[in-house]
Amino acid sequence: MPVIIDRAPAVLPAAEPDIEGLYPIREVARLTGINPVTLRAWERRYGLIEPKRTESGHRLYSMTDIETVRQVQGWIERGVAVSKVGELLARRAELDRSESTPQADEYAQWQSRISEALSAFDERELERLYGQIFSSYPPQIVFNDVFMPLWQLLLRQQDEFGRTSEWLLLDSFLRSRVLHRLNMQGATEHVQCVVLVGLPELCHELQLLVTGLLLARNDRAIRVLAVGQPLNELSLICEKVNPQALVLLGTRALSPSRIERLLRVVHGVSCAVWLAGEACELAHDHLLDSSIGCLGCEPGVMSQRLDAYLKGA
Repeated sequence: MPVIIDRAPAVLPAAEPDIEGLYPIREVARLTGINPVTLRAWERRYGLIEPKRTESGHRLYSMTDIETVRQVQGWIERGVAVSKVGELLARRAELDRSESTPQADEYAQWQSRISEALSAFDERELERLYGQIFSSYPPQIVFNDVFMPLWQLLLRQQDEFGRTSEWLLLDSFLRSRVLHRLNMQGATEHVQCVVLVGLPELCHELQLLVTGLLLARNDRAIRVLAVGQPLNELSLICEKVNPQALVLLGTRALSPSRIERLLRVVHGVSCAVWLAGEACELAHDHLLDSSIGCLGCEPGVMSQRLDAYLKGA
């Protein structure tokens, strides 16, 4: 996934705010599953959240604070140390500001309608909305700004009753549609071939498929290998397929020891090897001067870097 960057839609679980729409720490703990001791540590030790205070010193959290807590959860679940999360949150906030558009409200409205269809388990309505959205926006917006943020939110909320079923419905629905579009790629002799493989346990199938779809172009075919592909057999596949590049996708952090193993595995691969997704951003320093290049985690950037390489720049 791709780290396809997830922007949380305006669909959050029901809660009971205190004064001025703020929430006490016990309610935040209930909504997020993070205990009050940890919430206070994230505030005091790492400065990740800044709740308001009552005159008596009690903490009150806004919905923005709650969403920040969910983002912190997401990074930690990807294997990022809590001490590093602040930097990633700041980077994301800067990216959000630079990409802020008047269409953001439109995307949130679509997400709300999709959420209603999922809550009703109405696949026919989901299909109708999917068609409308695809006819209104290019694929990158369809996935990066509408569907994938909602998919990510439901994934984080699976401890809430009913959310797992909703996520499974959306995941299955999107996988079948994206796979269909990938299979429609034109097969011509002069199209450049790029092999895309997900790192084991570091990305979901849908993230892999969406990345493949967003990287595919008329002059570039993306061959997505099945989830579970043994990495030690990549040299064999590349020998048979003869791609111009091999892209490894990971949406969680790679440990230094795992990076070393990855470098050994791709040593015998005959084409250029790139790492993409959040794993790339987090492993950047470890990959300097190595045989694996950093492709980035945003589809537009990934596509540009692939272009530069394939054109010999």
